[in-house]
Amino acid sequence: MKVLLNLIWLVFAGFWLAIGYLFAALIMIIPIITIPFAVASFRMALFALWPFGNVIVAKPYAGAGSALMNVIWFVLAGWWLALGHIVTAIACAITIIGIPLALGNLKMLPVTCVPFGKDIVPVEALRPDMRVLYRT
Repeated sequence: MKVLLNLIWLVFAGFWLAIGYLFAALIMIIPIITIPFAVASFRMALFALWPFGNVIVAKPYAGAGSALMNVIWFVLAGWWLALGHIVTAIACAITIIGIPLALGNLKMLPVTCVPFGKDIVPVEALRPDMRVLYRT
C-alpha cells in the first residue's frame, strides 16, 4: 500500500515539492556559510519524493544551535516552502483520492518550517527510544 501511495504522491505532489526543495538547496549552497541549510533542504527533497514508509523523529541532543538554525531557516526558506505545501495540499484536496495526500502535505509543514533537530528514518529502523514527530 505504501508503494501505491508513494507513486500517487510522486505524480501529484512529490515531484513539484522536491523541485522546490532542490531550488532552495541550490540557493543556499551559493554562500558557503549556508551549506548546512542546503544539506537539510536536500534531505527534505528526498523525503518529499517518497514520504510514505518514513517517519520524522526528534534528535535527543538537539539544543540551542538547532533552534537558532531553525529561526534562520524559516526566515530564508521555510516560509515559502511551507507555502508550497499549503498550495499543493489545496490542489490535492480537490479530489477525493487526493485528500490523504493533502493531509500528508499538511503533516509535513512542521518539518518544513523547522528541519534542524529532526531525523528522517525508515519505519523499519525505528527504535523504541525514538520520539516520533511525524508518521506517514
